[in-house]
Amino acid sequence: MLKMKHHSFSLAALTGFACLCSAGTLLAQQPTVKNVELTDLSAFKNPGSSWQIVGGVAADINKQNFLYTSKGAGILVNYPTKNQHGADLFSVAEHGDIDLELDYLMASGSNSGIYLQGRYELQLEDSWATKNASYANNGGIYERWNDGKPEGQKGYEGHSPRQNASKAPGLWQHLKISFQAPRFNNSGAKIANARFLKVELNGVLIQENVDLSGPTRGSMSADEQASGPLRLQGDHGAVAFRNIKIWAKPIVKANGDSDSETAITSKVKNADEANTNNYQVDPVLVDAPVNTVLRSFMDLANHVRVVHAVSVGSAEQVHYTYDLDKGAIVQVWRGGFLDATPMWHDRGDGSSRPRGAVQQFGKPILNLAKLSSAQTAWVNDTTGTGFKINGYELDDQDRPVFMYTIYGKQVKDATVVIENGKGISRTISVENPSADLYVRLADAASIEELNGMYLIDDKSYYIKLDNAGDKPVIRDSNGRKELIMPLRSSLSYSILF
Repeated sequence: MLKMKHHSFSLAALTGFACLCSAGTLLAQQPTVKNVELTDLSAFKNPGSSWQIVGGVAADINKQNFLYTSKGAGILVNYPTKNQHGADLFSVAEHGDIDLELDYLMASGSNSGIYLQGRYELQLEDSWATKNASYANNGGIYERWNDGKPEGQKGYEGHSPRQNASKAPGLWQHLKISFQAPRFNNSGAKIANARFLKVELNGVLIQENVDLSGPTRGSMSADEQASGPLRLQGDHGAVAFRNIKIWAKPIVKANGDSDSETAITSKVKNADEANTNNYQVDPVLVDAPVNTVLRSFMDLANHVRVVHAVSVGSAEQVHYTYDLDKGAIVQVWRGGFLDATPMWHDRGDGSSRPRGAVQQFGKPILNLAKLSSAQTAWVNDTTGTGFKINGYELDDQDRPVFMYTIYGKQVKDATVVIENGKGISRTISVENPSADLYVRLADAASIEELNGMYLIDDKSYYIKLDNAGDKPVIRDSNGRKELIMPLRSSLSYSILF
């Protein structure tokens, strides 16, 4: 554990499965991607009444198993109720080896799952407040079951995710699965188990090379086959899916004849290599068993480097990075704290990177500005603001309170992790406030208000005002949206993700 204290410093319907069962029809050698067109339910067998195609969906984080929906197409929703019991949804087409990529959104307290070949379940669950995820939580590979075993041993071979990379209910989560079907010889005997080659949740590798000796609990049948349908669990809770993509390759038998599919791994492998920057050394990982502060360079999207970055870690496994040059939080994440390999390996380049599921907040820019009105354009840089960082002090729990001067005013900027690691709460306080001082809470492609909260960037995260006096303003800015609010003496708000 590292803890550093610096007090001051200078600055096509489901045709996507593409002929998986026809030995006489081979695809091109390169993986072929097909989108599941969610314009109707024709890609699925006898869909139950709880399944529907909609144009929009949202959840209420304070209401269990509840979703708002709006008319349209492009989103597949399962919404079981007391009067409408849900049923599992099976694809018409069957698959062998596939790479599956999709977005999903959970209702609060909801539970669902994806069964590859109808037999091997990857768990989907609202695991927002779960600190130590098990096989039964979001991203877990569900256990197998044997009633013939002694009590306490009937369930076995469940695989927990490496870390909880889950988002809050009502937010879109991105899932990538690379699955290898079981192999059989010409006599029909199984010669190799099914395998989850890789599972990535919200950009984090959570499962890798997991061997499955047989179907998981709740399988559609106890036997194993070279192919089977994609199955979406529908009898537990409300869930939505969109952007379903499937990659397929030629069907190849162990002896060279056409039969079962070949696994698609190159796409996932390349992404993994990019994440590790091709380091062939033992990684230097920094944990945060207590509140921890570490300075480094931090690389963001679009080749943006924050050169005066302070990353703050917590035992709740929720962490954030603060840009000292802008007085801005530039990212927040859940999971492991930092990978400092690029900073400390060999000569190093001074940078570290998050180890969990990251939510970035765009190009760093000042969070405070003087505006003549709520429609005045936001300032692009510190010119004319007199911005100066004055270091930070640690509170009684070793959490930094950042201090800076702007427009001649003294500002304190304090952030704490919300109970159960649901996000962060930030309080910005200013001495001798003026009526023309504003805080920019968000800059995004889209901002929607829902039940007094604000959904940011196509349901990527929430903003909630904790001491609302004024109402935030949602305004247009160069083809994007901004959420701004006057700063009186102090402003507290939460980022939930």
